[in-house]
Amino acid sequence: MMRVHRTAFALTVAIGLAGAAMFAASADAALPVGAKAPDFRTVGALGGKPFRLHLADQLKHGPVVLYFYPKAFTKGCTLEAKAFADAMPEFRKAGARVVGMSADDLETLKKFSVEHCRSVFPVATASAATIKDYDVAMPMVNNVTAMTNRTSYVISKSGRIVMVHSDLDWKDHVAKTLAAVRALKAQ
Repeated sequence: MMRVHRTAFALTVAIGLAGAAMFAASADAALPVGAKAPDFRTVGALGGKPFRLHLADQLKHGPVVLYFYPKAFTKGCTLEAKAFADAMPEFRKAGARVVGMSADDLETLKKFSVEHCRSVFPVATASAATIKDYDVAMPMVNNVTAMTNRTSYVISKSGRIVMVHSDLDWKDHVAKTLAAVRALKAQ
């Protein structure tokens, strides 16, 4: 009987470690600092209104914080959006724009842009190509629709990635990206 429990325990630990390794690998998967940020065009929403977003156009105004999040209206993504909204005066002072991206559809993003982004920064749809280009695909579990992992990029006006933070926990994304855009402004 004791041997069966040990085997079951060892199997449970092995499965848990394999799952943790899968999520750790996804959290580490990101474009490196210094890489050219892939350009893209997509649709998004700001204050509930749809618009077309082109990264190259955003970069003409200064650095861009491009943060990918898994799914609108989930707890972590809602808290992260609110934290970015609260920090928008500081991002603006540093001359940066913030754009949130997920695989959510436009109707969902229209609501999310008002309710949780407080109409102060846009959210946009990440296409399969953009998800691949930015290496932010969340591993699929139980054939769930494709989602992005939680990765934040700070992209300089020249289009180079100057900071990457990839962590499923939302709590440090705002502070780390804000520090990076402040450092850019100080240069």
